[in-house]
Parts: sequence; structure tokens; C-alpha cells
Amino acid sequence: MVLEIKYRFRPFKPSDLEEVIRINRDCLPENYTPLFFMNLYKRYPQAFIVAEINKELVGYIMSRIETGVPNFKLLGVTKKGHVISLAVLPKHQQKGIGYSLMLEATQAMTNYNAKECYLEVRTSNLAALGLYKKLGFEKSRTLRNYYADGENAYLMSRKLPISAK
Repeated sequence: MVLEIKYRFRPFKPSDLEEVIRINRDCLPENYTPLFFMNLYKRYPQAFIVAEINKELVGYIMSRIETGVPNFKLLGVTKKGHVISLAVLPKHQQKGIGYSLMLEATQAMTNYNAKECYLEVRTSNLAALGLYKKLGFEKSRTLRNYYADGENAYLMSRKLPISAK
């Protein structure tokens, strides 16, 4: 008998902070202060989403909205969604959670009138690169020595909205 696991996606709430910080520290070398997480939540609550199963948090995505010159052939300035951090606990990876979190967050970005989305990703993170390519992101450029350990990042972007495939 195969049990189907049901993941639930919902907005972050302040009581999730400790678990989100634990996931961040377990999964990523880039860590943030509690104040940083809460500031993004307060400014862009719709774009901070968690994934859970049986009321246990297993992943999150946090984003912000910025105004700047578009990466695409749009005129003037535009609102852009910026994915700051996406993490899924290792035992829950490769199950579509990251993909679903990205869809949820980019939809929320359009609620803030964002016309495009961008993110930075380690050049060595092949799993994330595959996910972002699947979602239609394209490499815009390489950011040399972007991370604290000296690793390069790709800046990737795409127009919004994103449709599920």
C-alpha cells in the first residue's frame, strides 16, 4: 500500500519563525537574522510562504518586491519580484515542493503588481538550476564572487506570471 503524502502551502506566520530559521540553517549556507525574516514578512506577507505536512514545516520561500529597470523589453521602471531564499528539507526534496513554492510566490508577486521575477543561484546548485529552468527562468549574467565563500552566482529572471506546467 502506497500512502500519498499531502503537502500544504500557506502564508508564513510569526509563530513559524523558529522553524523557518532551522530549515534555512539546515539547508543553506546563507543564513539570515530573525529580524531580516520578520522585516520581509511585514513588508510582503503574501510572498512569504511555507510548505507543511502534518503541521510540520518542511520548506519555505521568502521574497520581496523591488522597483527597477526591467530585464526585459519593457519601458521605464517596473516592479520586480526578488526571490531571497527558497529551502526544502532534504528528505522532502525532489517531490515538487520547491516548484510549488515558486508558483505560489510568483503568483503572490503579481498581487503586488510585479511584472518580472529574478533570483540569484549558486553556479554549482544543479538541482536549483534545473528547477528554475523548468519554470522558464533564463540566466541573465554571472555574478562573480557573489557568495561569502567566493562562489559565483547566476542571476536568473523571467517575466510574470508563471503558468503551471
